This record gives sequence, structure tokens and C-alpha cells, in this order.
Amino acid sequence: MKFGLMVSAAVMMPLTAAANEAEDQDRSALLDTITVTGSNVSPIDIGGSVQVITQEELRVFEYSDVNRILRQVPGVFLQEEDGFGLRPNIGIRGSGTDRSARVAIMEDGVLKSPATYSAPAAYYFPRMARISGVEIAKGPAAIKYGPSTIGGAINFFSTPIPDVPAGTVAASLTALAGSYESQRLHGWVGGWAPLGGGIELGALVEGLYEHSDGFKRLDIGGSTGFRIEDYTAKLGLRSADRRHGLELKYQRNDERSDETYLGLTLMDFAANPNRRYNGSQVDEMNVEHETWQLTHSVELAPRLSLTTIAYRTDTARSWYKLNDVRNAANTGWSSLSDVLANPAANSLQLADLMGAAGYNGRAGALRVRNNNRVYQTTGVQSVLSTGFDTGKIRHTLELSARYHEDSEDRFQQDDRYQIVDGRMQLTSAGAPGTQDNRKGDAKAWAFFVRDTIEAGPVTLVPGLRYETIDLRQTRWALGDTARSTPTLIAQRTIDVLIPGISASFALSDDLRLIGGAHRGFTNPAPGSNVDVETSWNYEAGIRFARNGWRAEIVGFLNDYENLVATCTASSGGNCEIGDQFEGDAVDVKGIEVLARHTLGSIANEGFELPVSLAYTFVEGRFNSAFSSEYEPWGEVEVDDRLPYLPSHQLALNAGLRVERARVNATLNWVSETRATAGQGPIAIGDRIDERVLVDLSAEVDLLPGLAAFGTVQNLFDVSYNASFSPSGVRPGAPRLAMAGLRARY
Repeated sequence: MKFGLMVSAAVMMPLTAAANEAEDQDRSALLDTITVTGSNVSPIDIGGSVQVITQEELRVFEYSDVNRILRQVPGVFLQEEDGFGLRPNIGIRGSGTDRSARVAIMEDGVLKSPATYSAPAAYYFPRMARISGVEIAKGPAAIKYGPSTIGGAINFFSTPIPDVPAGTVAASLTALAGSYESQRLHGWVGGWAPLGGGIELGALVEGLYEHSDGFKRLDIGGSTGFRIEDYTAKLGLRSADRRHGLELKYQRNDERSDETYLGLTLMDFAANPNRRYNGSQVDEMNVEHETWQLTHSVELAPRLSLTTIAYRTDTARSWYKLNDVRNAANTGWSSLSDVLANPAANSLQLADLMGAAGYNGRAGALRVRNNNRVYQTTGVQSVLSTGFDTGKIRHTLELSARYHEDSEDRFQQDDRYQIVDGRMQLTSAGAPGTQDNRKGDAKAWAFFVRDTIEAGPVTLVPGLRYETIDLRQTRWALGDTARSTPTLIAQRTIDVLIPGISASFALSDDLRLIGGAHRGFTNPAPGSNVDVETSWNYEAGIRFARNGWRAEIVGFLNDYENLVATCTASSGGNCEIGDQFEGDAVDVKGIEVLARHTLGSIANEGFELPVSLAYTFVEGRFNSAFSSEYEPWGEVEVDDRLPYLPSHQLALNAGLRVERARVNATLNWVSETRATAGQGPIAIGDRIDERVLVDLSAEVDLLPGLAAFGTVQNLFDVSYNASFSPSGVRPGAPRLAMAGLRARY
């Protein structure tokens, strides 16, 4: 626990009192020009559908699982997988959830997926415990980012160098422990110091340690949890007048998790939802992720600023996990999902997966794949923002350019095992590169222009994005470790114009009509020949803000010309990993409702009662009939509903705050949905369960800057089937409790 000792020592150092500044710090001014909103825009005046989750809101429950955070945002859909949010599946307005590949995921304005263009599956994801704010952009607001503009974009903000007066220091420490040997230690310390000549030097050091033994139970025993260490360091220079800024950020994440794609049969899930079969006992994910980011910002003149970011990320992941099982005839392989969906017809394969005590499985019947991949991303992006007036019309013009390169390198092998008396034994080891030996890469230029035009009660925000993307896939013979002669080089260039416009009309000081339309686009994978995924997306609604009330209702329509799906192991397999499939025309329509208010005032009444509501109704249907090898689609008929798209989602929040204590509760309801395309009543073998989950948190101030904190997730220990993907029934997380101390100085 060297990390813990270092953080504790840092926090206990004599510090200049900066509690108020640390508690209320804004995100760095360096980032304002790369966000949709900036930090000085009133929520009622934001063009398009944009929600911001602040640092104060994130601290209410101290969630480390991004799924639980994003439940508070209408229009966002989540397919749970491991119960901890290690590899989330996020979609926006029907964009598809598998590995969040159809959403632009960013941290501090930089694309964060390991290889957003060539392999967008998010096998690395920022840990929420160190995130200080979240911005979710939907509709026309999303075209600022790309490359995927169909659903939207999510920008996570890391802990900034605390914006405290020069010569002072701020620090924070959170220490929690709880269910299933869970532990979390998170701390940071930083501040600014004068260098002379009107220059200030800033620094931040941050560390995060998370651990859990896991809530699932292997039949043979053993860990099913994870351990994560995450470190961030920032070094900044700024002028005392804040017109110039330079910041260097380094972030590293190391994860080891005992996670598997193997689920359960329906019968076994009903008997014990948190069970894990012995065939998954060697499954283990190891991830190493590094980010270097240099951000420069300068105010060239009043209403004229330039922000430039250069970045590089390196991600190495090796997920050693059960891939499939030998078929009964010993002539090939049965997919895990097929075996678990029909155990009666696959009794021998199921016996090999379970590996019960006293059972000697078939030699080599279990094939475990070393999914060894290396990703790299480099790029530079600039945003020029200028304001000017033409008569009585006010303009804020943004011009941006980004050059981006990324790659995914697969060098994988299969090992074969058998189970003897519950223990897996290696029977034959594969050579590296004998299962998959290929590299996909992408080079992309992206340009964006947007003008916010304010003319009396009308605000128009037209925007245009242009991307030119060069995709390439190179394959070598299996086992060719030298990669001397490629067996295939497939190249493709995509050029696309993505227009969008949003508009608002002020009916009064506190009431706005809003609307917009934009082009949706997602680039194909390297080596794919499918048509580009495109759509026209529309939204319209009304927004209200008065005396602390905020409410909005927005209707949306995503009119897909061609929906595209990618075969991944996480989607269930049963197809060639990496292949893409066309779903033709699809309509996704829905309504989003958001409302919040705080009753009372601590200063006046001695208490506050914050309440909020987020609700989404959605309906997504195929407009044509076809047969697909993509498992979540299968045999599709006209008017079949999209899979993993529940019709109703609701989040209700209420709290009580007094001067030295706070209690908060959140209720989340998700209606049942289907795992594969279809219509009518949902069969039990295809049904993702409806659920109502309640979380609680409480905090009591012990001393100035020191508080006791506790939280309980899934208070009533509701058991539910969260997914049939990747393979078999998967449980949502049971009751999880954590408690400890939080300190701010």
C-alpha cells in the first residue's frame, strides 16, 4: 500500500486553507473552448440537447460505475455486463450499445477509446472515481466531435489543477471499504505558485486504487473481482491574467480483472444468479493504458481564443478467456451462447463448461483464447473561437481541425484445456499469432465550423463537419511472427460531410422552444465493404428555467438509411469477429423528459430538498425484412423492435440536506426489453428483466473538511437478468455497500 501512504502523507501536510475554493472549483479554463457548453453558459441557452453532471452531483453517491451515473441522463441506454462498469456498453438514442462503439467517448476533449476509428470498442474506459464532471451531447451538438455523430458524445473531465489563489494548495482524500472486500482509496493534491514576471506554475498529483473480490462465485472457488491502479500528474503554466495557459497531463491505468464472457443457463440463473461455472476459472483481463496530453490556450484578443491539444494514448490489453467448447461429435466447436441457450441439446458441452467435482472432462474440450491486442492513438487538434457582431446580430464562430491516427494490432492464440475434478488443466498451448495475426489502422483529417447566431429572441447554430478517413487492414499468415509478407492488404477511403443546425426561440426570459437536425455518420471498420452507416436525426422540444426550476421535454427521431452492426465476441459471437452487417432502414423515435428543483434553503429554512426526474420513452423498429448472421438480429421481420432498447427508463432522485448532514436516494426503473430483434410478447429466453433499483447515500460532517460517508447500491438486493450478451444470462450487481471518510483541504 505504498500509494496509500503517499496520499495520506500528502493530505496531512500543512496546507493553506482552501476548502471553499477546492469544493467549488470549475473545470480548467483550458477546456472551455473544446466543450459544447463552456463554463459560462446558462443551461437554458445551450443549443441542442446537452446535459452536464457536475462535480457536486458526482460526489452525492461516489459511483465508480459509469452506468449508475448515466442513468440520470435521458436518452442514454446502458447494457450492463460485469456489474462494476469495467467495460460499459453505452448507446444514445438507439445508436447501439455494444462496447460504446457508436458514441464518441472523450476525456478532457480527447477521444478516449483505444482506437476510435479503426477499432472503436471501448476496452479501456476512464474510472469514474477520478472524474470531476461529465458532459453528454445529443442531437446537433454532437457533430462538433465525431467520428460517430449518430447518437452523441460524452466528455469526461479529469480532476483539474485546483483553481486556488497562487501560493495556496488544495487536497482531497476519499477512503472507502465495503461489500466483497471492496476498497477504494482516491486522493489528489495540487495548487499554483508564483514564478515571477506574471507567470504562475501549477501542479496536480492524483492516485486511485480500487479493488473487489467480486460478487460472483466460482464453483471451485477463487476471485471474480478486479484491481485497478490509476495515476494522473499535471503540470501547468499560466499568466496571472489567465490569458495564456499551458498544461501537460500524464495518466496511467493498470487493471487486472477476473472477468469472463461465460454466463449461465436460465435454470441455473434462477437457482443462483451469481454463480460462475468452473470453465471460466482461468479467465483474466489485463490492461495497461497511458495518456500523454499537452494543451495550450491563448486569448489572442477580446472574444478571440485558440486552444490546441496534442495527444497520444497507448493501450495494451490481453483478455485470456474461454472462447468456445468442443461439439458433441468432436468435429468442431460450439459457441458458448448456443450451449447455454439450449442446454438440453448440448448436455455434453454444458458438462465440460461446468466441470463439476469428480467429473473428468474431454481432453482439449475447452478452447481459451489469448485476446492479445495493442492499440495506439496520436493526434493534434485546434479550436479557434471568435466573437463578432453584424449590426444587432451577435456571432460566436468556432473553427476546428484535427489530425488523428490510430491502430489496433491483433496477435492472438488459442490454448486448449480440460477439466479434471473441477480444475482446468492445459492440454495444448497455441503459438502466438496462430489464431489472429492482423493490424487495422486509420488516418483521419476532420474539420468543423459552427456559428452561434443570436438575433433577439432567436438563436441559430449552424454547423458543418468534414472528415476524410483512410482505413487499412493488413493480414499475415497465421503464426508468421516476423510478419514478413502480408497475405492481404485492404484499403478504403471515406469522405463525408456532416451538416447540422440547432435553433432556439425565446418565448420569454425563462421559456425556450428548441429544435434541430443533423446528419448521422459512423465510419466502417478497416477491411469492411459494407455501406457507411448514415442517418438523418431530428429533435424538437421546450425548455424552462425559473427560480431554481429546470425542465425540458424533447422529442427525437433518428431516421437510419443504413444501420450497421459489428460482430464482436461481446455481442455473442456466432460470426466472424470483425465482420460488419447491414440492417437497412431503421427508425428510432422517442421522448426525453428532464426536471429538477431544490425546495427550501439551508440559509432560510435550515434544510434543502433537492428533487429531480429523468425519463425516456423510445421505440426503434426495422423497416425491412432480412436474415443476418449477427446474433442480436437473426431473422428480422418488418416492424421488429431493436434489441437492448427498453421502451421506458426512469430515474427519480430526492435528498435532504441540513447544515452538517446529507441523505440522498435514487430510484431507477428500466422496463423489460429483448435480447434479439422481434415483436410481440418477449419469450423468457430472450427477455432482459424489468427492474426497479434503489440506491442510498449519507454524509455527516465530523470536522471542517472531514466527513463520514456511506452508500448502498441496490438497497433491496433485487436480482435481475441484465443481459444475454456476451454468452448466457448475466446478473446485475447485488446489494453493494461502502463506507468511509472523505476529506477536503
